[in-house]
Amino acid sequence: MDCKLRNINKKTIKDIDIYKKTILLRTDYNVPLENNGHISDDIRIKESIPTLQYLIKNKCKILICSHLGRPNGKIIPKLSLLPISTRLSELLNIPVKLKNIEDICTPKKETTQITMLENIRFNKEEEENNLKFAQHLSSFADIFVNDAFGTAHRGHASTTGITKFIPSVAGLLFSKEIDILNNLLDTPQKPFTAIIGGAKVTDKIGVLDNLIKIAENIIIGGGMASTFIYTKSLPLNNVQFDNKEIKQANLILKKSKEFNVKIHLPQDIIIGKEFNENTEFKNVKSTEVKKDELIMDIGPKSILEFQNILKNSKTVLWNGPMGVFEWKNFSNGTHKIANYLANLNEITTIIGGGSTAEVFGKLNLQNSITHISTGGGATLEFLEGKLLPGYAALLNN
Repeated sequence: MDCKLRNINKKTIKDIDIYKKTILLRTDYNVPLENNGHISDDIRIKESIPTLQYLIKNKCKILICSHLGRPNGKIIPKLSLLPISTRLSELLNIPVKLKNIEDICTPKKETTQITMLENIRFNKEEEENNLKFAQHLSSFADIFVNDAFGTAHRGHASTTGITKFIPSVAGLLFSKEIDILNNLLDTPQKPFTAIIGGAKVTDKIGVLDNLIKIAENIIIGGGMASTFIYTKSLPLNNVQFDNKEIKQANLILKKSKEFNVKIHLPQDIIIGKEFNENTEFKNVKSTEVKKDELIMDIGPKSILEFQNILKNSKTVLWNGPMGVFEWKNFSNGTHKIANYLANLNEITTIIGGGSTAEVFGKLNLQNSITHISTGGGATLEFLEGKLLPGYAALLNN
């Protein structure tokens, strides 16, 4: 995506007259739920509060629209938004009424200021981007406000389709996400270090290809580090790789020389015999991984090396864990890097959503980081340089 297109001024709720208007607010309340229905991380709900408070201050009637999980157009009770409407009511100290879409006549007739639609993905027309469904949604409101950056990479009825029928603008969270990521790609303070983790090179090739043009350092962790180690001709012992991934890693390594970017790979690795949390494990040199061994985490020498790079950086972007952080035995690398980043001063730290954001939530480090993106796939695609459908719909409105 051309940087000029990325930086076209989008309208937000502060650019138009919303006083006493009826607003359809698209949020991303796709939060993790425990088996008992308890919300384990409510950061996405909290991040939407500034937009809601601004609308409340302007005496708007608000109809909130969100999804949870992947019900595939079917009503699945455990994916109800009831826990979310309850939590939002607690945070705002205002009643939030949950209603099915067929029970909505018009929000203007609602006695409460805020109504939340039941899971929008209970309707198959949502993900089909059915325009009749989108038009039906638009009939509930005067203005559409998209504050769901986490769904901006989806062309659905409640993210893009609806913008064809009523005036549409960005909410404060959506706008903040776009501005921060634009600044990261256009004018990062130098030196700029990107930490990229995950299982497969294929999943991150677009991000690596885009960041290699602007970063000074790229740290690679997770399972995909083994592909890069092999590609650099270090003698990994009989480890099998997907040929496509080797080609992609080789391309990145060649481009790193072209753009004078340092690619940092783990020196040592925690390996296990089986992919389960109780498998036997040990620390080995990164060149000594055998065919029947799995990379589960980075080792202590790699942690120290990566920390030394980070302390000399002015901007850090992190997307993807260093290992299988969900399991205690293999969380050390990810946790050590997260805690180290949180304690650095005079540095801009941006966490690229998804599982990496989950780490900072579990460690209660959210307030020690410059910005934790609420997007997962949306953040990844934006960093790849793609124009997100939900963003494009607002630019064209």
